[in-house]
Amino acid sequence: MTSRQDYAIAALVGFLTGVFAVPTLVNLGVSSWPLLMALPLVVTLLFLAGLWIAGFISRWLAFLPQLAKFAEVGILNSAIDFGILNLFSAATGIISGIVVGGVNIPGFSVAVLNSYFWNKFWVFKGREGAMRDFPKFMAVSIGGLLLNSGVIVLATTYISAPAFLGGTAWLNLAKILATLLVFVWNFLGYKFLVFRKSV
Repeated sequence: MTSRQDYAIAALVGFLTGVFAVPTLVNLGVSSWPLLMALPLVVTLLFLAGLWIAGFISRWLAFLPQLAKFAEVGILNSAIDFGILNLFSAATGIISGIVVGGVNIPGFSVAVLNSYFWNKFWVFKGREGAMRDFPKFMAVSIGGLLLNSGVIVLATTYISAPAFLGGTAWLNLAKILATLLVFVWNFLGYKFLVFRKSV
């Protein structure tokens, strides 16, 4: 069942997602300040609607609210990860090569810490000991970091960007692919290894 607290948290997560998405959009050339300023509100409304829909459908698919919360946290983590990557990329001019793996690490690291907090206390509702699950969480997350950075390095270094895409767009497209793969990796790892309910 979806509670008022779930909706309040979804609103906060949605707002933060909109805020952290702004640097990526700016780096990709979006210059409409009204759109950029409205983004946090729009994402907040979308997250609230998504959680409500998941709660409604949960009559038939009981796991859906948990999956929706996981997806919303994952989108926030991605916004943090992409936002910091794009800030560093814009500041350094690095958009490809082995060095881009290092540019990828700060955003991914902040997103991982954010992920632990929201997944432990909201998605999977682990209450016992704030750091009890952290070593297992870090093991799954380090695997995700290696997968994430590996895909980005391989795609930006060894696969040429299509002619219609610039280097920054190609970097972000590689990051999207990496994020989708890590989403599956993390959900399975967190659900069945890290935050598994004791029997």
